[in-house]
Amino acid sequence: MLKKEQNDYLCQTGPGTPMGNFFRCYWQPALLSEELPEPDCPPVRVKLLGERLLAFRDSEGKLGLIDEFCAHRGVSLWFGRNEDCGLRCPYHGWKYDVTGQCTEVPSEPTESGYAKKIKLKSYPLIEQGGVLWTYMGPPEQQPPLPQYEFSTVPLNQTFMTKRIQECNWLQAMEGGIDSSHVSFLHRGDLHNDPLFKGAGGNKYNMQDLSPVFEVVESDGGLLIGARRNAEDDQYYWRITPWVMPNYTGVPPRGDHPMHGHFWVPIDDENCWAWSYDYHPTRALTDGEVAAMKDGKGVHVKYVPGTYRPLANKDNDYLMDRAGQKAGRTFSGVEGIGIQDASLQESMGPICDRTKENLVGTDNGIIMARHRLLRAARAFNDKGVQPPGVNPEHHTVRQAALLLKRDVQYKDGAKEALKAKKGVRQTSV
Repeated sequence: MLKKEQNDYLCQTGPGTPMGNFFRCYWQPALLSEELPEPDCPPVRVKLLGERLLAFRDSEGKLGLIDEFCAHRGVSLWFGRNEDCGLRCPYHGWKYDVTGQCTEVPSEPTESGYAKKIKLKSYPLIEQGGVLWTYMGPPEQQPPLPQYEFSTVPLNQTFMTKRIQECNWLQAMEGGIDSSHVSFLHRGDLHNDPLFKGAGGNKYNMQDLSPVFEVVESDGGLLIGARRNAEDDQYYWRITPWVMPNYTGVPPRGDHPMHGHFWVPIDDENCWAWSYDYHPTRALTDGEVAAMKDGKGVHVKYVPGTYRPLANKDNDYLMDRAGQKAGRTFSGVEGIGIQDASLQESMGPICDRTKENLVGTDNGIIMARHRLLRAARAFNDKGVQPPGVNPEHHTVRQAALLLKRDVQYKDGAKEALKAKKGVRQTSV
């Protein structure tokens, strides 16, 4: 368990907090490309790391992420007119470009130069892999662009969604690196979900309910190995990479697309759960994409017109007690993404980790917490660059494989854990 001060340190990500400073070292997904589909389209409110921002695409297609509020009298620029290469406040006509620079103050003489003195806070916004990414740290420390495999393959090989999750980012992320719950919470979906069923490895999840965890540090974070018994003096290994601070890759199943998550803080009590699927060597099929859009796999169905899950805490996640009793779902909640979210949100907005009783299957979570604390303190106290900033750390790949029992997984899976262009994932 963690002490309260450690828990607070890890969970608080607003401006000026140690973990907030730490998160601002990294590129983070901010919006789907579909949210700003064309020049001069409506702006979009964005809240990240406790900051209220506004994203827009100008007349030339340039992207901007700026302070939500006009520098004049604090009006939300979401009401603004996106026109002529800028966003104009409808209250008094002040206009801003994608860098946050004020370009017009109609009430002041142009020759006074007053507009040039006004500049809103702004952050870079770039488009890659169907996602709009932002970096919210000091400009002089901006790292190279992200190189996660799902964001660099052709667009017809990748699919991304996001959903709001009503809890702190850390307890959501910890669910993403916990392989042991699959044998219980998701057991029905292993055989029924079109993005999971039919994989040869599924049987090992059901036959061995007591995985042994072996966790090793990687350059970017951790490799979390979950070992289950298999035939012929072998182990079935599922290896989850965690790249600091908030990226996880879920080990693959058969030839299904690989998937995983980013857990991006909105504020201390809410986060965005980003869920990706991709295949490294082929286009996603129409059936796979249709299933993802229908909320299968790690994706969810939405309240129409929003990114809030249709099954949410206000309707008890559409709990089906009859289905739970009959065994159609283990928890009574349908859908892998919502099964995870329902239990993570049930812990409260911020989990009280002083009350936990951790066991061996929690080793990945324990090591992730300690590595986060060490790295964040080294950055805040000594300016040491955190793991996961270097794009080389992004080129790790999740894997599932059978190895002889006398082979260490970090050796036997070494090549399988490297993302290589045109090379199929290692899976069972």
